[in-house]
Amino acid sequence: MFSGDSLIELIKAVGYFGIIGIVFAESGLFFGFFLPGDSLLFTAGFLASQSYLNVVILAIGTFIAAVAGDSVGYSFGRKVGKKLFERESSFLFNKKSLTKAQDYYDKHGSKTIVLARFVPIVRTFAPIVAGAADMKYKTFISYNLIGGLLWTQSMVWGGFFLGSIIPDVDKYMLPIIALIIIVSLIPAIKEYISAKRASGKASK
Repeated sequence: MFSGDSLIELIKAVGYFGIIGIVFAESGLFFGFFLPGDSLLFTAGFLASQSYLNVVILAIGTFIAAVAGDSVGYSFGRKVGKKLFERESSFLFNKKSLTKAQDYYDKHGSKTIVLARFVPIVRTFAPIVAGAADMKYKTFISYNLIGGLLWTQSMVWGGFFLGSIIPDVDKYMLPIIALIIIVSLIPAIKEYISAKRASGKASK
C-alpha cells in the first residue's frame, strides 16, 4: 500500500513519464490492477499546486494515458479476452477481478466504461471485458473519452485546488488519501452487499 509520503516520493522520482506510465498501465493492462490510480492522480495534482509539476501538462498527459490504456485493454479483450476467463489466477493475473468486472459490465452495460473509472481494480479489467463482449468500438471510445476525462481531471484538479487553498495541506495528505481510497471502494462494497442479498434471496 502506498502512503502519502511514499506516493509523494514516488511521483518526485518518476516525474511526468512515470505518472503517465502508471495511469496507462492501470487503465487497461491486466497486470496493472495493483497500481495506485486515484491516490496517484490526486497527489500529483497536489504536488502541482506546490510547483513541483505543471498542472496543465499533468492534466493533459494523464487524460491521454487513461484513454490510451483503456483502448489497449479493449483491443486486448477483443483478441484474447474470452480465453482469459479460462485461465487460472497467477501473480500477474487475478481472475476474481476479471469476473467482478464482468458482473459490473453485465449490470451497467456500456456505462461501465465510465463508472468503472472510479472503482479500483474494476477499472483495469472493464475495457478488457468490453472488448471480450464485442462492444462496438464507436460506443466504447465515446464512453472511454468521457470516463477518462471525468476521472483524471476530477482527481488532478481536486488535488491541485485543495493544495492551493489549504495551508500546509501536506500534513493532512495521509488521511486525505485514505479517504479517497475509502470513497472509491464504496461502489464495490455496495455491489458486494447487493450480490450477497441476491444470493440470500435465491437460496430461500
